[in-house]
Amino acid sequence: MGSKPWLYPAPSYRSLETYWDTEEDAPGPRCAHTLTAVAASKSHGPRLILFGGATAIEGGASSSAPGIRLAGVTNSVHSYDVLTRKWTRMRPAGEPPSPRAAHAAAAVGTMVVFQGGIGPAGHSTDDLYVLDLTNDKFKWHRVVVQGQGPGPRYGHVIDLVAQRYLVTVSGNDGKRVLSDAWALDTAQKPYVWQRLNPEGDRPSARMYATASARSDGMFLLCGGRDTSGAPLADAYGLLMHRNGQWEWTLAPGVSPSPRYQHAAVFVNARLHVTGGALRGGRAIEGEAAIAVLDTAAGVWLDRGGLVTSSSRTGKGHTEYDSSWELMRRCRHAAASVGGRIYICGGLKGDILLDDFLVAENSPFQPDINSPIITSERASPITSTKMNQSNINPYGTTPTLDGGLDISSSGGMSMDKNSLEKLREASAAEAEAASAVWQAVQAASAASAEETSVSDDNSQAAETTSDGSDTEADVRLHPRAVVVAKEAVGNLAGMVRQLSLDQFENESRRMIPLNNDLSYPTKKFTRQKSPQGLHKKIISTLLRPRNWKAPANRRFFLDSYEVGELCYAAEQIFMHEPTVLQLKAPVKVFGDLHGQFGDLMRLFDEYGFPSTAGDITYIDYLFLGDYVDRGQHSLETITLLLALKIEYPENVHLIRGNHEAADINALFGFRLECIERMGENDGIWAWTRFNQLFNYLPLSALIEKKIICMHGGIGRSIHSVEQIEKLERPITMDAGSIILMDLLWSDPTENDSVEGLRPNARGPGLVTFGPDRVTDFCKKNKLQLIVRAHECVMDGFERFAQGQLITLFSATNYCGTANNAGAILVVGRGLVVVPKLIHPLPPPLQSPETSPERIQEDTWMQELNIQRPPTPTRGRPQPDLDRSSLAYI
Repeated sequence: MGSKPWLYPAPSYRSLETYWDTEEDAPGPRCAHTLTAVAASKSHGPRLILFGGATAIEGGASSSAPGIRLAGVTNSVHSYDVLTRKWTRMRPAGEPPSPRAAHAAAAVGTMVVFQGGIGPAGHSTDDLYVLDLTNDKFKWHRVVVQGQGPGPRYGHVIDLVAQRYLVTVSGNDGKRVLSDAWALDTAQKPYVWQRLNPEGDRPSARMYATASARSDGMFLLCGGRDTSGAPLADAYGLLMHRNGQWEWTLAPGVSPSPRYQHAAVFVNARLHVTGGALRGGRAIEGEAAIAVLDTAAGVWLDRGGLVTSSSRTGKGHTEYDSSWELMRRCRHAAASVGGRIYICGGLKGDILLDDFLVAENSPFQPDINSPIITSERASPITSTKMNQSNINPYGTTPTLDGGLDISSSGGMSMDKNSLEKLREASAAEAEAASAVWQAVQAASAASAEETSVSDDNSQAAETTSDGSDTEADVRLHPRAVVVAKEAVGNLAGMVRQLSLDQFENESRRMIPLNNDLSYPTKKFTRQKSPQGLHKKIISTLLRPRNWKAPANRRFFLDSYEVGELCYAAEQIFMHEPTVLQLKAPVKVFGDLHGQFGDLMRLFDEYGFPSTAGDITYIDYLFLGDYVDRGQHSLETITLLLALKIEYPENVHLIRGNHEAADINALFGFRLECIERMGENDGIWAWTRFNQLFNYLPLSALIEKKIICMHGGIGRSIHSVEQIEKLERPITMDAGSIILMDLLWSDPTENDSVEGLRPNARGPGLVTFGPDRVTDFCKKNKLQLIVRAHECVMDGFERFAQGQLITLFSATNYCGTANNAGAILVVGRGLVVVPKLIHPLPPPLQSPETSPERIQEDTWMQELNIQRPPTPTRGRPQPDLDRSSLAYI
């Protein structure tokens, strides 16, 4: 797969004019200093803090001695006000650190921590010095750390990980180049350095590397100089798992050039790398001087776009860029505020620099929920100079929230006649159902009386006032993220943000309107599968960009391996609660139905569960229906189980109605197992998968405010505790009406149809109205229900004035629906962002983009001759017998 247009190249840098009152306020030329961004406080907007460095050079071209030496090392502090573009010399109270260069610094809230370095007297101590900027009385503090620490060193890196842990890595202690890693928990007193022993692929010893922590907690080490003096091109991510174990992982992609004495800083998921030196101190030139590691996409980019080979020279890739010459420097410092990257000073040959550069991250952010440093009182940062790289080539108009106004609709369209028929069908169905309404209501009341919870907690939940919580409320983001459906041309794969009111189908159900228990969390130890079986599965299948369906359809696992995989996953599921308790952020997936290609597309466009992807800062929740209908149910369920084993606390699976033997025996999964594994192995594997399905959790709560399930609340579910009391393993024939409602029920046709109505899926099943949703949410102090189970045209669809969202992730369901697929991203602030993909074009229009589509369509057509697809919600339906297989 080639470079995507939405993988925006590295930005162009320009000089920024700054101001100061006196010459003393100006930082002046310097190198080997630090520049640290500090969040806004009540009295100040966002600031950049410059500390230390060398202000003079000895030797050089005018000297007979070879090489240069840094001199004029200082401990001065300067503050740059981002809003006013003004420098000020600071003179904090307290004992300052000694003059130093090649030190390390990190922001901790409104404080800056400095450690290590080298000065006129040699190595600085490893004491931590804290510059407190909380109020107007700036002050130095020397932090006492007990026990053994990293020791004096220079040329190392430090940053704050997960808003809690100060992590320092590598450097030189005067005797050797180091490869160790240390962490200090800023939330635990007395402060103690802990030497880390991370798992995974460890980086080699190095100095003069860079490191920056992503907002989610990934600490990324980039480049450096090894023990032989050679520059390095690799990058490693260091993260801490929830069980406290740290792990190194090698970052993917090809760096444009090895380098050391460079600068790097994150903006959202993009690590901006600038300048640096090669062996012998020669500066990096050309395109390679400006690079971006996009950690969401796992690729390196330079000014020319996607990097496919190292040491690009800039010839033949793009026209000359003046910022290349600006960035021909080393020993400079970088920091970011919002979407801007700032560069200060540095060394160019034997010349110290005093300039100040700025660049904009791409106009489209990889993650629209990523936090930025802002001021509560300040207006957005503006500049009188316009950065030409921000002009949108597609003619769209940026809005204040960073989204785009795009006139074209992002949804699948239906003509007016279809909509009119839909309204007529809805009215007819409601009229036909009214005759049996009283009987259904009586049956519902009887079943509710049998299954309702009558303890004190339930009563309290009913009487508490809604909306009284002071925590963040759940809200749907006003825009959805969409990948353009064009398969070729300049717009192919472009990520757009569309206003929700631009979707024709998504909101059609809604009619416009004129004592909390703490849940214990279970920690899991990773189940060991034989010879790393789950890792083999992940390495084989988790290929978002280049996965290809096997040509001969033979599945790569045998029945023994399927059994071992199911056993390892089963041991995890059986220790999980029936209702999972999850923390945001969470990425939620709807029905997949064996459409493994769509799963890979969603991973490719919006991040995938790997340490090279986004698993370190966001959980994954899948709402069931992994198998049946599609061509690759085996790939889908085995990859999800392997990911569950690899990341038991981050990947979550709940059960759908197709995770049952009597259903998936009819709708393709049993047939696929036999066809692709042989009759004996296939039947055994199919049976073992279904034994596992009986252990799957049945629901999930996100931050105790969003409940996720496969089907709905039906007639019988009035409290979350009813679901929690279901004991697993449980089969569909256990006779539980709660289980049937949970996996099978649907919302009514729209907000005007209240109460309970018969469900066209079959006898004994119901649809539930918006009044049921409101009552359930109020009683359980919930703000949103997310469910799957129904194909919806835009991939997501609101109901009950937005209190319920239906989610469907498989596109062009059963090869006929032409629907979009979607996921929901629940951010830390409980803002819910829909992210969509469109169905791929038919093979006759673009066979090169979907080589397996002809075979897949044939599979679906044969399968659906006797088993027509579940009718897509919102489309007129043929006159089918309600007990037919079309409604399963």
